[in-house]
Amino acid sequence: MERHFEPIAGYTGPMPQRATAYSAGYDIAAAGTVVIKPGKIVLIPTGIKAKLGPYEHLELVSRSSLPRKRHLVMPNSIGIIDSDYYPHEIMGQFWNIGQVPAVINAGDRIMQGIFRSYLLTDDD
Repeated sequence: MERHFEPIAGYTGPMPQRATAYSAGYDIAAAGTVVIKPGKIVLIPTGIKAKLGPYEHLELVSRSSLPRKRHLVMPNSIGIIDSDYYPHEIMGQFWNIGQVPAVINAGDRIMQGIFRSYLLTDDD
């Protein structure tokens, strides 16, 4: 099964890309500008969806600079997009742990997506 990203209807922003030939993750950008107030958790739209094969998922991880530069963390540390989530839009969940509002602009790279395979137990 082919795995790939697709834009949702009407989205014309950047598609996920790997920064280098050996990058494990695809940089994923925000689809629009979002302001996150201190202490609040919001979902940030990405404008994309991911098609996956059986026994695959897309792992979403925060960019390593976000906590230090923007005081943003993913409250669950990672996000998991299951193969049966397609064709829904991928959203990133972020928590502002800082003291001032955090602004994410359209096109800002906010997380990385890593395609992974998984196994089932013998008695599943």
